[in-house]
Formats: sequence, structure tokens, C-alpha cells
Amino acid sequence: MKFSIPRAPRTSRRLLSVLAARASRACFILCALSAGSHGSLRAQTPPTQLAPVVTLGTRTPSAPTTLGTFVETFTAAELARRQQTSLKDALGNASGMPLFASGANGALGSLFLRGANSNQTLFLVDGVRLNDPNTDYQVFLGGACVSACDSLEIAHGPQSTLYGGEAIGGVISLRAQRGTGAPSAHVSAEAGSFGTTQGAVSTQGTLGATSYAFATAGGHTDNDRANNAFDSATTTLRLDRTLNDRISIGATARWFHGVYGDPGDRYTNDPDNTTREENLLVTTFADVKWSDAWTAHSVLGGQDRRFVAESPRVGRATAITVVKNRRAVLDTQTTYSGVERHRFTAGLTAEANHTRNTGFGDINKKQALLALFAQDEFTPLDTVFFTAGLRSDDFDTFGRATTGRATAAWLIAPRAFKLRASYGTAFRSPSFLDLYGQSAFYVGNPNLRPERARGWDSGVDYYLPNKNGTLSATWFETDFTDLIASTANFRSVENIQRARTRGAELTARTTLPSAIEIRASFTYLEAQNLTSNTRLLRRPRQSGRIDAWHDFGAGVSAGAGMNFAACRRDVNAKTYAQIDQEDYTVTRLYAAWQINQQLALKLRFENLLNENYEEVNGYPALGFCAFGGLEWKF
Repeated sequence: MKFSIPRAPRTSRRLLSVLAARASRACFILCALSAGSHGSLRAQTPPTQLAPVVTLGTRTPSAPTTLGTFVETFTAAELARRQQTSLKDALGNASGMPLFASGANGALGSLFLRGANSNQTLFLVDGVRLNDPNTDYQVFLGGACVSACDSLEIAHGPQSTLYGGEAIGGVISLRAQRGTGAPSAHVSAEAGSFGTTQGAVSTQGTLGATSYAFATAGGHTDNDRANNAFDSATTTLRLDRTLNDRISIGATARWFHGVYGDPGDRYTNDPDNTTREENLLVTTFADVKWSDAWTAHSVLGGQDRRFVAESPRVGRATAITVVKNRRAVLDTQTTYSGVERHRFTAGLTAEANHTRNTGFGDINKKQALLALFAQDEFTPLDTVFFTAGLRSDDFDTFGRATTGRATAAWLIAPRAFKLRASYGTAFRSPSFLDLYGQSAFYVGNPNLRPERARGWDSGVDYYLPNKNGTLSATWFETDFTDLIASTANFRSVENIQRARTRGAELTARTTLPSAIEIRASFTYLEAQNLTSNTRLLRRPRQSGRIDAWHDFGAGVSAGAGMNFAACRRDVNAKTYAQIDQEDYTVTRLYAAWQINQQLALKLRFENLLNENYEEVNGYPALGFCAFGGLEWKF
């Protein structure tokens, strides 16, 4: 029986047409080894990073000491030094964000920033959202790598006032950095356990008024199970051009390709299921300085994603599910600082997206969004910083969502301590499946409201003398309402659940007197479904990680890392009953020898103690792995 799908209403508020043409997928693929293992790609030393300035917390360049919200940063240089540049591994270093994969290298990745669900954290890539309720990020998270020209910023807590829907747990921003200095290039290659081979190439620099940065990485791994090979490639390009002292323009292109043999859980061991993803995201941007007090920044971007799952069946036709996501986005803002001790920022986001999903629900829908936002950064004293903002997101499918946010920061004890606090509201949009899905056993609910959340946190940062690092402590709490869940007969969905997450985040980043650089974090989390009075799944009550690195001189350096998760609930992959999942602790060791200015030898050991564990029940993680590689700079 064929079911018709009701069309979403259209209004005059639609500003953009659906992304028209598929951009070219042949996006500067330059890879020494043709595809790659997400957990093993090792990038080369990236360009020198600028002074500590972050933009994610306020949408404006700000010193970390002025922020009232907790923002973590990770440079490609820091991650490459630790030989840890896959996106999943890079994000696994953040505090308050347990990150689990349903299998080995290349498997789907899920994260729970401050206990929020995986689809309640927003990914921004080069200033454009990568995910929404209809556009999944889990394949990209499980397989992509952080390139040699990338930086990562993570803002914790509700951020919908600045970035819109899905920003309940927080926002993750992956951004290609501008090329700097004289032109340079790097080539690296690595091989090791489980038939793993991969390579990376990058180049960056400045030629007159033009800057460029390009990186590509890829390879292959067999992993440890039958039908579990993973091939991938990730390519990033950024171009900048300074037209004059007031105007600069640029463009970015980012392409991810992954093919994963998916055996399912260890009870299934499917011999031939395969998933494939192509994800292309391109942007153009402009920065204009109208005057010393008035600037503007605009981004025009598009995303084209295609995901295919193939499941051969004995005696029947192969089951094929195809998901296509296309998005066009205009995001523009202007900032005015001409009023003493104030900095005003206002702007709009217009977006059109189209999702076609041939799987469950048979989705073929479009959606348009227009959002307006405004924020004031107020500094009444040289050591006191306030922000306050409002935003309205207007969707032509389910209606409007309005959010607000306020933060405060106070530098005390001659700027060595900072007290900070923030409060914000956020939302998650209902998906097309939630609203309009159709099957023989399910029908969507077009009357759904967005999921809502309100959260606050308070904390203290201690800035160590001589810029030797920062110690931070944060207490947070988030209340969720109108959560979308299945009705009693499982034939539709309603806004019927409530939840609460709260806990503490402790982080440290410092250099000890013995010149050992340490980055560590610990998170205590209570995550409760208030409707059923049960713990939320896959949120460990305690989790943490630590990495220590030391330069021994003569070009020799080494480091070690450890992460753990304890006290978490999961679903048994065989019986589907809720269980207490086993705790785990995983260690790693890595070393490098810079033979000369051009050539370096690298060595690393993952899961050093051969821990037998599963991040998701039924999906074994890899055991002990050893890898060796070379890096050449020129």
C-alpha cells in the first residue's frame, strides 16, 4: 500500500529556495593513500595559531578571560603533537562530553554533552550547521578527521540564542584556519595493527594579499571483525583574499567520504552490510569594516549529504536505504562598539533544507527558517563582563521558538581568578519523521512542539602565573521539557517526557615545573528521566581523561593518556533489557623523534593494556594496537 505524505505549509517567510544543484564531489582529493581509519589518521604540524581568542561564546572575537560561559579550545597543533587528530578522538578530550562509538574505527559516534542527547548538540562546520533533526552527524563524527588547518571550540550549556535549534547541550565548532607565513607543506604516512595504512598531505601560506590552507588525509583499516573494514578520505580547503584595509573575502570547502563494513552487534555478525557517506560543505564569506566601531560578517553556505545503507538478503532483493540532505544557509551579523562599554551584535539566519529518506517513514520534505538575534556585551568595569541576548527562530513547518541567554564574569585577585555564571534557554526542532512519517505501523504528529530546555551553570577559573595554564570548576544543571517520545501504543509520538541533567566539570591545563604539559578533565553527571524516574542511558556518572606530554630534548618527545567511564546504564544488544554496563579504563602511549628539521619518526600504542570493553553494549572496541609513521616537512 502506498501512503501519501502531507505537504508542510509554506508562507511568505521563506527567503531561500532549496539548495539547487549538487556541488562537485571531486573536491581537491589529494591523498597519498586513498581512504582512512578515523581513529588512526595522523596530521602533520599545522600553522602557528594566533593569540588566545575565541568566537563561539559570543559570536565575536573575545579573550577567554572575559567569557561568562565555559568554552574549551583545541588547536590542530596540540592534537597533532598527541598524534590524535581524528574528530572522534579530538572531541573525546573535552570535559562533560562522553563520546561512544557503536563499534571500531569508522562506526557511528554519539556524544552526550552535559548529558544532553546526541541530537541535542549542534555542530558548526566553517560557520554553517552540519546537523539538524533530519541531518545526522554520527557518520561524520565516527569517520572524519581534524585536518592540519583546523581548530575546535566547544561551548558548554544552552546556546540556542546565538545559534538556534539543537544547541541544548552546547555547540561544537570545527573551523578551517587562515593560512599564514611563507608557503610550506607536510606529508605523512603511517601503518600498523589491523591492516591499517593511511597518509596525509597539507600545504598553507600567504602570497601577497591571498592566503591558502589545504589538507587531505585518508587510508584503510580492516578493524578486528569480519566485514568491518573502513575506508575514508577527508579534505579541507580555505582561501582568503584581502581586497583592501576594510574588506576581506574568502571561501571554504570540506569533503568527507567513508565506506564502512557494518557487521552489527556481536550477536548479529552480519557478513555483508555496508554503509557509505558523502558529505560536502562549502561556504563563501566576507568581513567588512565600515568604521573603527562598526564591522560586519556574512557567510553563505551549502551542504550536500548522501548516505546509503545496503543490506543483502538471501533469496530476496538487497535492501537499500538512501538519505539525501541538502541545505542552503545565509548567516549575517553586524557588530557596533561605538557606545562606551557596550558591544552590540545583531543579525539573521535564513535557511532552506530538503530531506529525502527512503527508509522508515518514507520522508520527502522541505523546510525554511528565518531567525533574528541580538546581543549586548556590557563591561561596566574593566574586570566585570555581562552579556544578554534574545533570538526568534521561525520555521514554516512547526512554528516559532524564542530563546534568551545571559552571562556574567568577574575577574578578581589581580586577574588571577574569574567567577562566572550563565543562564540560557534552548530548543530542539521536531524531525520530519516525528511530524510527517508514514508507515503501516506508524504515523507522525504534525502538532508537535519543539523540545525545550533551560539551563544554568556557575564556575571559577584560576589562571596560573606566567601563562602556565588554567584550572576550572563548573557546576551545571539543565531541565528538559516537552521531550518527544513514543505514545503508549508506539504508533506515533507526543511531547510527553521531562528530564534533568546536573553535575560538575573539573578541567586542568598546565605545564608542571618539570616541563610536563598536562591536560585533564573529570565529570560527575546525574542524568534522570523525570517521567519514568529512570537514569538516562549511556551517560556515565563518572568519566574523565588525562594526557601528559614531555619534550626530552634532542628532538625526542613522548606522552601518555588515559580515559575512563564508570556507572552507566545501557541496553543489552541481545535482550533489549536495560543493564548496568561495565566500567572501562583505556590507556595509550605515544612518542616522536624529530630526526632533523624536515623528517620525524612517530610511534604510538592504543589500548596499551589490551582492555576488553564496549563503549556501546554489543559492539566490541579494538584491543591493543601499535602504529608507526613518518612525517616530512618542506
